[in-house]
Parts: sequence; structure tokens; C-alpha cells
Amino acid sequence: MQQNGKIPVIVIFAPTATGKTALALDFFGTGSHSFFKGKGELISADSMQVYKKLDIGTAKPTADERSLLFHHLVDVVDYNTQFTVNDFVKKADELCADIYSRGKIPLVVGGTAFYIKNFLVGEAKTPESDPVLREKLKNRWETEGKEALYMELKTVDPESASKIDINDEFRVVRALEIFYLTGKVRSEFSQSETLREKYDFLTFILERDRKELYQRIEDRVDQMFSDGLAREVSSLIRDGAESEMPGMKAIGYREWFNYLDEKSDSRGVSVFENPDVIEKVKREIKHSSKKYAKKQYTIMKNIPGAVYVSMDNKDDAYSTIYKLTGDFLKKIGF
Repeated sequence: MQQNGKIPVIVIFAPTATGKTALALDFFGTGSHSFFKGKGELISADSMQVYKKLDIGTAKPTADERSLLFHHLVDVVDYNTQFTVNDFVKKADELCADIYSRGKIPLVVGGTAFYIKNFLVGEAKTPESDPVLREKLKNRWETEGKEALYMELKTVDPESASKIDINDEFRVVRALEIFYLTGKVRSEFSQSETLREKYDFLTFILERDRKELYQRIEDRVDQMFSDGLAREVSSLIRDGAESEMPGMKAIGYREWFNYLDEKSDSRGVSVFENPDVIEKVKREIKHSSKKYAKKQYTIMKNIPGAVYVSMDNKDDAYSTIYKLTGDFLKKIGF
């Protein structure tokens, strides 16, 4: 245990298809040949892998991968339940304390930059939610449509609108709620620029050449379809999944709802066997995934002490990470 009382945490951020899960397994998995073998437990910082039954479309770690390295915050809530950044930070704090108390290093690994940044520097102190106003805004989302509220947000708080996807009901409504409660835009409630003092962080931000990353994303999406993404989403729809449910707003799931025939008794399940529709959805998922990856890097700019590591040369990347991780663990007496 550290004498300064801080909990050491290794953070690995990278968008999908960058190689972060493989890296964590190669370093800390029980099948590893590394000195760090078995010394950590992974806390998933992925806003969609928290949802049960969303397996293929979220590139969720396999059962074998989870047996080699314990993954927390995977499959923890139903896809019709909102899991917020506040939920993530609270759960991650609890898990870090528990993992370290058992003599292991917490590894916060994922591609949801908003989760990781808030965990590293803390959440902005925005006003508490007003249940009456929140319900009015949610009702307007249902009756007027997402486009109307998103355009309203672009008018009153264009900066927030530029950072929020039009399909993200929770964050659109929350940004509007903040404005109507205070008369201030969300950015006026500034986030800290320093790391949280309760932790001792070692943060890696993994990068790849843009063309290489985009090709890996395309390959990842192609593999999802080969693995049965259409069948997975079709099954979810038959079980009652609807477009406004939090989990169904994930890339890989939300695109299908544009092609469903809501008036048919079958809920349009036949679209999942239509080659033309499948190709259209595949292209949309690839496009959205690339755009999302770019956005995540923007959010992670200027993280204090973060080490940027190019994964284009795996040997060099692993050598750098291995040395810095070894120095970090030695410094904390682990």
C-alpha cells in the first residue's frame, strides 16, 4: 500500500479497434508472460458494454477474455435503463477501492472518453435535476421529436449541441435543463483541469495512423456482421427493444430502426434478411464509428500527465508501456 494513501490506477484510453483490450490481456491477463500477469483487474469504461444482451454490436469481450482478466462494469444493467457518467464514476470509485484493497491494480480501460475524462478530473458541478422540468422536456422529446429539441439546443447552447449526438436524449435534455434552470450554458460550469487527488494515475492514450484506424474499424464492423449482428438486433427487436431505449442508441443498433416498418405485425424483422438494407446499415455503422472515434480523441485532449503511444509499431508501443508501467508500480512499492 502507498504511504500517501492514494489509490494507484492505470488508465488505457483508445477508440474501438485500436487494440486496448488485447494490450490489457497481454500485460495483465492470466495467460500473459508479462511480469504484470494477474496483478490487475479491468474496469470497463465503455458506455454501451454496460448493457446486457448487447454483445456483438458493442464488441464486448468474450467469455474467454473475461476468464483471463476479470472485467467489471460489463453486463450490469438492462438496455432500457439509463447508465450515466455519474453512475460510471461512482461505480469506478467503489471498484478501485475494492480492487486495491485486495492487493491488485485497478485498470480503467475503454473508449468512452466522456467517462474516462470525468473519472480523471471529476465532474463539472452542474445544478441538480428538476424533476418537473425534466419530465416536461422528455414529454416534448416524445411529442415534438428529437429534431425539434436538438435544434432548440443548437439555438441556446451551440457548443453543447456540437458535442452531443442528436439521438442522445439524456444529454440533450440535460443540457436544455441546465440552460432553463440557470440561464447559463453547460460550458459555463467548468470542469477541473487537474487530476483528482485521491488517485495516483498512469494514463495511456493509444493512437494509430488515421487510415489504419479507419481500416481496422471497417474490418471490425465487417466481423460484427459475420458474427451475426443482424440476428442479434432482430432478436432484441422481437423481445421488445425500441429506438428510444438507452442501449438502442448505441452505434450498431440505432441504425437499424431507420428501416423498420413500425406498422407491420412483425415489427419489420424481415429487414434483417434484406441484403440491400444490411449493406446500407453496415455503411452507416462504419461512418458513425469513424466519426465517433475522432470525437473521442477531441474530448481527451489536454489530460494532465497522459502518455500518447502510437500502436502502429506494436513492439515499440509495448516496450514503452512496459517500462512506464514497471516504473509506476516500482514507485508505489507494488
